[in-house]
Amino acid sequence: MTKAVELARKVDERASLDTLAEMVRHKSYTETPGERALAEHMVGVMSALGLEAYLMPVEGGRVNAIGIWRGTGGGKSLLFNGHLDTNPVTEGWTVDPWGGLVDDRFIYGIGVSNMKAGDASSLCAVRTLIENGVRLKGDVILTYVIGELQGGIGTLRAVESGLKADYFINSEPSDLAAITMHAEAFTFVIELEGITRHLSKREEAVDAIRAACDLIPELTMLTFSDAPSDAHRSINRVHVGTIHGALGRDLHEWRPPQVADFVRLTGSGRYGPGQTEDNALADIRRVLGGLMQRWPGLKATVETRKSAGRPIMPAFEVARDSRIVTALNGAYEAIRGEAQPTGPLTPTGFYGTDAGHLYAAGGMEGVVCGPGGRYNTMPDERVDIPDYLDMIRIYLLTICDICELT
Repeated sequence: MTKAVELARKVDERASLDTLAEMVRHKSYTETPGERALAEHMVGVMSALGLEAYLMPVEGGRVNAIGIWRGTGGGKSLLFNGHLDTNPVTEGWTVDPWGGLVDDRFIYGIGVSNMKAGDASSLCAVRTLIENGVRLKGDVILTYVIGELQGGIGTLRAVESGLKADYFINSEPSDLAAITMHAEAFTFVIELEGITRHLSKREEAVDAIRAACDLIPELTMLTFSDAPSDAHRSINRVHVGTIHGALGRDLHEWRPPQVADFVRLTGSGRYGPGQTEDNALADIRRVLGGLMQRWPGLKATVETRKSAGRPIMPAFEVARDSRIVTALNGAYEAIRGEAQPTGPLTPTGFYGTDAGHLYAAGGMEGVVCGPGGRYNTMPDERVDIPDYLDMIRIYLLTICDICELT
């Protein structure tokens, strides 16, 4: 560990910030030519370092950027994973979203937190080791993918191509915490059918809007009955995101003097590894059964809604005493002098990430840990500079532990 800590002190802070700023300057909106341009840039940087680097085709003419630093043999391999595509810029920005601005506290830009800082951290950790003449026994695989925002199609393609390692780190923003479990998601539609009357005879009606108001708090507090532990239950969540109530299934709005007889709600649920969507729906139906008892004459149904052509991001988990977790914990403590927050921590535990594909489809053991998070997906998106630089150092120490110095 002593030699690795000395190497961590050699991280070139200015060059690391420049690397991330250059990535931010690529307008890599998801499903646009800009994401390919950034992938090509990443392959160029990795090739210049001497890695085996190439573009991996993904559906729709899109590409992942893959780099492999071969070890001498005899060590464990470690795969880093993160997406290059970003959300669009919203209103409210006060700095150039693609300027790569660096001040005395932050580096700014769309996607800098979600999740170019994580990608740059693994790249800069590898670069620091190479530039200091380090050789490793095990391989380091860098997978900078597209399509996380389309259900993880880039990572799924990488796994299906045969890219695997003994361990992985997914660099989604966690504010440097080690996330050992996150949820799987599903989308649902609930329809409530009441009985309309004119407001003058409201007492004879079954008001679907009022019933929906009764229902939503109960759904908000719901956890699922098949949670195998309190840790799994801690990442269970149900949220109603839209509500539309009016007259009839077509939701006519021009007659407000009548009691609304139809409401459609859409929402999302989260459940942990080992739990099922079927059980989650059964629990929601039990809640709807109670609602119909409280509102005689009300009819209530729920069904799931799937996104055509998009994979579902599975849940993932890793044991707290896994070697990858303990290696990361040790690296964090060596750099920051305190214990690393570790576990099924929220809000990250409610996310869906490509770690689910690495775990479920790839059969790999890994953890989610990356810089950024607290200023994620908001105007003036930014990352704390100390967090970014410490993440590089923590990744570097973890690489040295898992892959072993020669």
